[in-house]
Amino acid sequence: MKMKNLFLTLLILTLFISCNKKYESIIISTENFHESVDMVSEIMVHDIFSPPVASRVFAYPNIAAYEIIAQENDSYTSLSGQLKELTEIPKATINNPVNYQVAALVAHIDLSRRLIFSEDKIIYYRDSLYQIWKSKNPKEFKSSKEYGLKVADHIFLWMGKDNYNQTRTMPKFNVISEDPSRWQPTPPSYMDGIEPHWNKIRPFAIDSAAQFKPIPPPPFSLEKESDFYKELIEVYDISNKITENGDESEEVAIAQFWDCNPFVSVTRGHLMFATKKISPGAHWIGICKIACKKTDANFNKTVYAYTKTSLALADAFISCWDEKYRSNLIRPETLINEHIDENWKPILQTPPFPEYVSGHSVASGAAAVALTDVFGDNFAFDDDTELIYGLPIRSFSSFNQAASEAAISRMYGGIHYRAAVEIGVKQGRDLGKFVVDNLNMANKISERNNPNSRFNF
Repeated sequence: MKMKNLFLTLLILTLFISCNKKYESIIISTENFHESVDMVSEIMVHDIFSPPVASRVFAYPNIAAYEIIAQENDSYTSLSGQLKELTEIPKATINNPVNYQVAALVAHIDLSRRLIFSEDKIIYYRDSLYQIWKSKNPKEFKSSKEYGLKVADHIFLWMGKDNYNQTRTMPKFNVISEDPSRWQPTPPSYMDGIEPHWNKIRPFAIDSAAQFKPIPPPPFSLEKESDFYKELIEVYDISNKITENGDESEEVAIAQFWDCNPFVSVTRGHLMFATKKISPGAHWIGICKIACKKTDANFNKTVYAYTKTSLALADAFISCWDEKYRSNLIRPETLINEHIDENWKPILQTPPFPEYVSGHSVASGAAAVALTDVFGDNFAFDDDTELIYGLPIRSFSSFNQAASEAAISRMYGGIHYRAAVEIGVKQGRDLGKFVVDNLNMANKISERNNPNSRFNF
């Protein structure tokens, strides 16, 4: 009898201690957010996402995470009412304690999962984090998770109205034409034009896809004194010059470093297969990570930096693709093979869409302006983004220098004329300036005493 009473007493005491256990608040690492973004990049390489689609995949999860941190931190302002058709996210209830950083990462992971195809890796990562957080503070984890998923649902509904689903059912791009200036599919795979209806995607910050419509390219002409032909022969001459001593020139190294073509096809005998690389946008997202780590940016500023960069990139691709299928210009490879040298091949494989303007140039110009706004001008960094593809680190004195190199790399690679890169990078910078000037995100006054902020006076 005494043993039974002792057992009951111990049981009650255990339950009492368990119910009154003091759990510490969950501390989330900034590295967790970098890991989530990196995972999205890796999965998109595996799933072979086109550059425009990849930019969309980055944007929405980052916006969801940013909107959550803006609810708690006065240093950041909500994007609701600033981005097209974005309404205010649900507020957390007072009764349930919410860890906003946990909720932000929950929302980022959940939206990323919905936007990619190969979900297993991200689900495994999510579940491992959930298990750790739950063990640390089950009540806080439950309420934070519920809130993060609620916000993810809100952003998902907004995302569903951006016309992406409608563009999946629109007709393929018609390449049949007698117009000699019109784009044609290029070797080795002769793929159809990628995302010909991307200009119908709802923009984020810019007014419309055509807001930053560039000047037209030089008029098509194969007359040797025409501006167009001079640009065509320039591509041919540069390619021959920089490869005359093999593939060891600086220009070739620059072209290869900024290749970022998800559609590279390799032929071996009768077999053709794809080599996988990140998109141009993913390269700049990688540069954002480098800048965050170099400045030891805290969790909130890291989310802010990714969000501003991804917004500039997403609108840059909408703007660029609007022009690509308007001017619908033929690539250098096609004309050089037909009229100058049938055996010539560009250093880089020509991507499957029209030439003007250069997507790398527009995206790089926009991203560089956004990153400069976050981290400041003359921000020197070592870019190791391409190490995993066997390419060495390149060093830059600023984001704008990197953007200029990314742009000219397309001429070195033999896939763009000069006008496409020079006008393209200007288009991107103009668009990027509009994004940073018109989106009220970081409160400079609130960040003055933040050592992680460039607004530190």
